[in-house]
Amino acid sequence: QVQLLESGGGLVQAGGSLTLSCAASGIIYSINTMGWYRQAPGSQRELVATITSGGSTDYADSMKGRFTISRDNAKNTVYLRMNNPKPEDTAVYYCNADIRVLFAHSFMNYWGKGTLVTVSP
Repeated sequence: QVQLLESGGGLVQAGGSLTLSCAASGIIYSINTMGWYRQAPGSQRELVATITSGGSTDYADSMKGRFTISRDNAKNTVYLRMNNPKPEDTAVYYCNADIRVLFAHSFMNYWGKGTLVTVSP
């Protein structure tokens, strides 16, 4: 059984900074792309950023220059550094990963349960 556990959410002031973490656990053979998505109240879930196992990154336009995604492959962990957050960044942030478990023949996509980030003005 694979689990993605997010941490680091909470209340942050606009212009401050916050780092989210997501650790994958289970009998994992390999992890391909990991990423962060978010869902604000009344809105659809949207991409924040992704990172491949080789370190290539992709960001939603509104996050470029403010958010940084990184990962520690040895720890099966992905991070999201949020610099200069804005009130409109308030949302539940979800971790996502393509994971191949031991003895499996293919990758499957997994989601975490989410962590709430609230940005105050």
